[in-house]
Amino acid sequence: MSALRIEIVRPYGPMPDDGCARVLVNRLWPRGVSKGTLEPFEWMKDVAPSTELRRWYGHDPKRADEFRSRYRKELELPVARDCLVRLRALADQPGLLLITATRDVQLSEAWVLRDTVLEGARDQPP
Repeated sequence: MSALRIEIVRPYGPMPDDGCARVLVNRLWPRGVSKGTLEPFEWMKDVAPSTELRRWYGHDPKRADEFRSRYRKELELPVARDCLVRLRALADQPGLLLITATRDVQLSEAWVLRDTVLEGARDQPP
């Protein structure tokens, strides 16, 4: 299997036009963004952290490690696992843009999701 290409972007400003699949990974629609801005795209609400987890976390750097652990548990649920399979397939041809409206992208669920997709791809047989 070739190396997967997964990038994380915010929906504000022009989207890269490089043929990568675009997937919004937030449960809530980003404020001030029209759907046309992201076209073509998929919106995978089911892979986003639960409302309870998102509110608890609040992007507090002190809670980042615990958030990562709790979110990974949520990603083991059947509906999220189905989304992960789809994300792996999208990342393999020709790449994947995970779109998140989170202000601090490095503290976002998108990084956890990216790592999870990449780890799952390594675990699959060639």
